[in-house]
Amino acid sequence: MAKLQSLDPRTPMFAQFQEKTGPVVLANTFLVPKEQTESFMALFQRQAEFMKAQPGFVSLQMHRGTAGSELLMNVAVWESTEALARAIGNPEFQRMAAEFPDDIVSYPHIFEQIEA
Repeated sequence: MAKLQSLDPRTPMFAQFQEKTGPVVLANTFLVPKEQTESFMALFQRQAEFMKAQPGFVSLQMHRGTAGSELLMNVAVWESTEALARAIGNPEFQRMAAEFPDDIVSYPHIFEQIEA
């Protein structure tokens, strides 16, 4: 299973589920060794198809770092923290998440839009 790290140690992702708000954006940055990018993306595509079918899902985009970076970033919009928490807590999603190799690091964080 990928190692989960917090971008903001004071507010780990799972603690963010306590705040009932929405819509929310899950920004999940992954550090993926180059030799594992293809297998990572195959597994991620399976997860993405599962998530797209979950209640409260809005959209998803995957981004790749430039200049040879080993970073990939998933940006997913959900109607609410509750919908996202239900989808992540689903046993089928958990089985897929457990398939990621141990040397992949995931940095998930939940955001809400503010006026600029």
